Amino acid sequence: MQKKSFLAFDLGATSGRSIIGTIENGRLQIKELTRFKNQMLQIGDHFHWNIYSLLEHLKEALIAVKKEDIDISSIGVDSWGVDFALLAKDGSILGAPYAYRDPQTEGAPDKFFKIFPRQKVYNLTGIQVMNFNSLYQLFALKQANSSLLEATSEILFMPDALSYLLTGKKVVEYTISSTSQILNPRTKQFEGQLLEAAGVPPSILGKIVMPGYIIGTLRKELAEESGLGEVPVIAVAGHDTASAVAAVPATNERFAYLSSGTWSLMGIEVKNAIINEETSALNFTNEGGIEGTIRFLKNITGMWILEQCLKEWKKEGIFYAYEELAQMAESAPAFQSIIDPDDISFANPAYMTKAIVDYCVTTGQQSPENHAEFVRCIFESLSLKYRYVLEKMISQAPFPIEKLHVIGGGSKNPLLNQWTANAIRIPVVSGPSEATAIGNIMIQAKAAGCVDSLQEIRQTICDSIPLDKFLPGNKDLWERGYSKFLKILK
Repeated sequence: MQKKSFLAFDLGATSGRSIIGTIENGRLQIKELTRFKNQMLQIGDHFHWNIYSLLEHLKEALIAVKKEDIDISSIGVDSWGVDFALLAKDGSILGAPYAYRDPQTEGAPDKFFKIFPRQKVYNLTGIQVMNFNSLYQLFALKQANSSLLEATSEILFMPDALSYLLTGKKVVEYTISSTSQILNPRTKQFEGQLLEAAGVPPSILGKIVMPGYIIGTLRKELAEESGLGEVPVIAVAGHDTASAVAAVPATNERFAYLSSGTWSLMGIEVKNAIINEETSALNFTNEGGIEGTIRFLKNITGMWILEQCLKEWKKEGIFYAYEELAQMAESAPAFQSIIDPDDISFANPAYMTKAIVDYCVTTGQQSPENHAEFVRCIFESLSLKYRYVLEKMISQAPFPIEKLHVIGGGSKNPLLNQWTANAIRIPVVSGPSEATAIGNIMIQAKAAGCVDSLQEIRQTICDSIPLDKFLPGNKDLWERGYSKFLKILK
């Protein structure tokens, strides 16, 4: 196979990076080129994204590619979901895009449901209701009589907006569009009636393209400034989780995935959306994947709880390496203290350790008394919550689930992966940790003809990336722990 290289821009809500991926003889190698901060701008009482600062970072990465003397075949951009840029009739970007944490959407869903019933919204979109979904952002702007919205001719979701700044060409990519709660996953088209109910003209959303679509080439000035020439820009799976799931090294459909980091997303990949009363009650969501697939998933609080504890301990002058945390957790008593990681009390407390102690007191348990016991409590509780969600998912899955693939940063936590295997009672396969960037790169590789299908993408990753496997153990102990967890949930 001819050697080809691709540039992935992987943008998160706190940082971004550029990564080069090279495929040769059926194997993939990756190299990080640049890393940069992505900070929300507070302007008055509102929070925005500095889209032009992001563009400058992308330009710096293009120049870094040239310095590496690498001939890249294409470029792809992925980002977090729901947020978008407003464009005027002349194509200029109006203001700074609002960030999903902006307070303007507080209470917006409930106001919208007075106009359009909540259950009908879920039946049409299959998306869990969250106040920052694009639908409610647009509704909030309309309710506020936004002059920017009034002047808007169309909107572009963040990866599409950045691709537009790179190429001058506008597209609306399927996977990122699916996070909006405006897309119907059955028809894979926007539901204009939702926008009409919000008081927004449906014409602001363009025609949807699928991952792998060639958007255009670098603008002439960027091509000259970077020295790269007019390189094609590809609409990859614009939603970062969709790119990550494309990189799951599965050998068949009978798997679940856990994209593990500050937040965890557990799901399965299906051909058709799963939308019914039970999935609505469980707040499961149906988002787009590559090759027209659906990511049926649930958001779960991830390592956020531990990260907040570590911040507290850091203020006390105490620092832990992750290897130490694992040793600490193993030294503490098993299932002494268990929490529901998704309880509202852990959303953003002033002191996370106090929130854990208060929860244990309220649920009649012994509270953690030292750092090791806090860490064990968190790791065990996450493992047990994964089992709880997986069992609900199995009840809806159209096929048996034989293993769980853990991708993202959490894939590098062997103890949590082993405990997760113990809890869910099926094997856990961990890796790759750089799943989002790898998925972005491999979708570009598919567009370039290096691979022919999603399964070939996954086989290339299996052949290129070291993976670890964890088998279930300590069955009786973990069954007792899960019984305690279920009593606490009740």
